[in-house]
Amino acid sequence: MYFSTVQVFIGTLIVVSAHANQYAQESLYPAPKRASRNEPIQVIELPLPPVTLNETKGGCTRQVNPHGTGCIGANSSNLLSGNFLPDGNHVTASLVFTGAPDSPDPRSNYAGLNLIIVRTNGTLFPNGDAWKCITCGVPTDQQYGFTSSMDYQYPQAFADGTRVLAGTFIIDCGTAQLASPQCTPDKVHIYPIRWNTSPTGSGAGGSIRELRKHPDDVHITFNAISYSGSTVSQYAYFARLQFNPAPTNGTPLTPRYDLVNVTGLYSPKPTSMFSFDGKNMTINDQAIAVGEARGLNGLGNQVQYLGFPAESCNIDIFDINLKSGKVARMTYGPEYVDPFDVSPDGEWAVIMDTTTANRMMFLSGMRGVPPLIDSLLTAAISSIRNNGGRRFFVPWLYNRVIPYVNSDHSYEGQQLNAAGDGSPGSVNDPFWNGGADPRWSPDGTKIAYFQLLTVAPDCGGSNPLLCPVSTASGGRTARLMLATLTSRKPLKTTKLQPVSDTVPWGDPYVPGSTTPSVSSLSYGNFTLTGQVSGHADVIFTANSAGTALGTVDVTYHNYSDNGDNFIAGREKVTALYPNATLIHVDWISNLSSTGISKSTKVTSPGGFHFEIDIEENKFYANGTLTTTVDGVIYRQPCNGC
Repeated sequence: MYFSTVQVFIGTLIVVSAHANQYAQESLYPAPKRASRNEPIQVIELPLPPVTLNETKGGCTRQVNPHGTGCIGANSSNLLSGNFLPDGNHVTASLVFTGAPDSPDPRSNYAGLNLIIVRTNGTLFPNGDAWKCITCGVPTDQQYGFTSSMDYQYPQAFADGTRVLAGTFIIDCGTAQLASPQCTPDKVHIYPIRWNTSPTGSGAGGSIRELRKHPDDVHITFNAISYSGSTVSQYAYFARLQFNPAPTNGTPLTPRYDLVNVTGLYSPKPTSMFSFDGKNMTINDQAIAVGEARGLNGLGNQVQYLGFPAESCNIDIFDINLKSGKVARMTYGPEYVDPFDVSPDGEWAVIMDTTTANRMMFLSGMRGVPPLIDSLLTAAISSIRNNGGRRFFVPWLYNRVIPYVNSDHSYEGQQLNAAGDGSPGSVNDPFWNGGADPRWSPDGTKIAYFQLLTVAPDCGGSNPLLCPVSTASGGRTARLMLATLTSRKPLKTTKLQPVSDTVPWGDPYVPGSTTPSVSSLSYGNFTLTGQVSGHADVIFTANSAGTALGTVDVTYHNYSDNGDNFIAGREKVTALYPNATLIHVDWISNLSSTGISKSTKVTSPGGFHFEIDIEENKFYANGTLTTTVDGVIYRQPCNGC
């Protein structure tokens, strides 16, 4: 199951920086080595296995693939790209093969979910393919604990070139390099990863997701979701990978990797994002709590994560230092950003962002609004970024230093695939949208990412968007892309020494322990004073059952935290949760902003009402919410669009 990435947080309130200007004054980053001007970028599509139109048994014939090395379906490949092998000339990917004949035909090995590597330099493997399947034909007794229901999400090669972290498994070719002829199926072992959550060490362990490998090849971050009644919570963790060749407790009792010295990426005594002193409230911009860990920067000293917004309705990436616990906002654009990767030198990021579609501007176009209503809305807002399976992500090259050193919070970066004409099948065809986790090459000169074409039911039928016709080979609706930064010199690659298992600000995990409770929010009337001017009258009201926050009502009086935006007007939001994943929102807004821009954020008479299921990401609304910025009008997407 794929969750939207910021749909669940620790309880209701997650704390991150709400006033990020202070970070421009801290020496968190060196001065940028490269200016923010646009640079030349070449984007090409990488080859994949051929497509068979007959996905039944034996449909992958010699006519379709003369090499007998498998086929994929046009709409069923489930392509997920990964990172580069250490040589920079191969990219990992997982996909589903289809149409294989029965055994003993050797082509029967090319069936189901498998890990492949794809050459990026235009050369071929000895058999004439540009790709090589690593797991096809691995003996069953070397696939420890793997079943057809498993996945190989986010395949990440280790720096030794012999192993890949894929989903909750490590795929290992022993002493052989994955790209070498010596790496054959009989050499490959598929080891499960187990997180012990039992005091006795028994059982299958905890369910983990969104695993990301630390650059030291020893540690990972992961996330775990828990359900309690109508509440969905998520916590992030940091752990060491430890190979266990002969476990005596817990399942599976096969060779496996155990997660040891696990630390919760939260404070043992979590604090609320809001602090109260009588009737006065403040926003605590350095309280430590991580919403969803999304990776580690190229230097390995910071965890990047999605958390509670710094500005209302604006989902961004944040950094937290593994040693100090310092929190900093990494991205500033008003649109939704999520999948990303940081360059090996730590200076650059490639981000998947909805900027080119303006999908979120009706929510986040007004800048400088503090995240007060977001204590109810973050999960709902983040889920609007998609329309079901249609993603609006486009890759952007982003210098993560500029906003801090130059205090340029208007900087959004450079669209990675802008050099196209927008025609069907072009590198910037708007119907081809970015998938998760773009990845840098080890030398910092190339970026790999994958894209998915919009398909029914997210177009066609009752949807006003007509479905595009794929121009990709065989009519594929997934493609693997390579961007080369042609003016850059390769970075020198050095082996990163293992970091400490200890995260001083985190909470060491004890098997069987419960996650910490979130500090409860005070209900009542409060005043939030702007850091530069004005104030906001804030009313927090419990739901009808008195069990959680139900309504946030805010009136702004020339409120400003940054001296750029001055907010006036009223905004009131009520949220109901019919079940654990469905959110119903009633919203009234009549805000205006002056300063560096003039903007308004206004709901229609009777208000704006919408529902969204955070697992389906389908937006349905009655009434309207419209944001106007310097005369440009941003409206909500149509229902189901």
